[in-house]
Amino acid sequence: MRKLLILAIILISVNTVFAKGFTRHQYIQKYKSLAVKEMYRTGIPASITLAQGLLESGNGNSSLAVKANNHFGIKCHDWTGPSMRFDDDKKNECFRKYNDPYDSYMDHSKFLTGRKRYAFLFNYSSTDYKRWAHGLKKAGYATDPKYAYRLIKIIEDEHLHQYDKKVKPTHKPIHYTSGKTKKPNKLADIDNGYNIDVFGARLEIANGVNYIVIQKGDTYYRLLKEFELTKKKLLKYNDLAPNHVLKPGQRIYVGRKRSRSAKGYDYHRVKSGETMHSISQYYCIKLKRLLKFNGMRKNEKLIKGQKIWLKSR
Repeated sequence: MRKLLILAIILISVNTVFAKGFTRHQYIQKYKSLAVKEMYRTGIPASITLAQGLLESGNGNSSLAVKANNHFGIKCHDWTGPSMRFDDDKKNECFRKYNDPYDSYMDHSKFLTGRKRYAFLFNYSSTDYKRWAHGLKKAGYATDPKYAYRLIKIIEDEHLHQYDKKVKPTHKPIHYTSGKTKKPNKLADIDNGYNIDVFGARLEIANGVNYIVIQKGDTYYRLLKEFELTKKKLLKYNDLAPNHVLKPGQRIYVGRKRSRSAKGYDYHRVKSGETMHSISQYYCIKLKRLLKFNGMRKNEKLIKGQKIWLKSR
């Protein structure tokens, strides 16, 4: 009888602990390294990712997070994968469902980097969490009028900005292996250097626009299928001829290039072997605009050391 009583007390204690769910501290410890890795890959501040995860998922305890592994409140929109219905701004709204929280974090990055309305955020430093927070609200991520201030409060209360580093949008991403890899069973696999082979995860950013660095084996078919583009549109985005052949190391944008350089880049000094096209690709500026800034023709040869303006003077 005494043993049964002790066992009952233990079970009640365990159930009480689990009923409380994650605390903020536990959530941060569990997902901080994943948020940091996504910051180095995409430029999204780790503090912002963690604060959104904490806020949107109720520290990982919301029904959406528990039942659908959706930590960022991302609705279906153009989603074709599994989904679940929950009440939000309206009743019975469609939300994305993931196999594990890892997929939710990856899709959060893809959601922000793949939509034009969030592009301006990537002109901000990854250490400027306040501008990112207000920018997310401005771009319409949430309807809550105090959304930005709630994110900032969480970041400052939990000192999440300690995880932010100054990362350029074109920072070299974490290494991804080629070939088949198994999906992780738990987030610990990520902390132990788990590598993935997802074509879309190789996205990098320049001047707020996504691009892929071509690797051996990449084809137009794979690019067009992955990013749902036509070849004509992809070639136009990159100022390329219809017969262009993809080459390893080449930068290919999957969105329209900008009409001027990013903040802080006024001009470029020509290096040996560079062309106006290669400069336009490096800075993500439309070739036509770059030529106009400098009063030049398309095939005009450049001189080493020549100053090329990246915006109108």
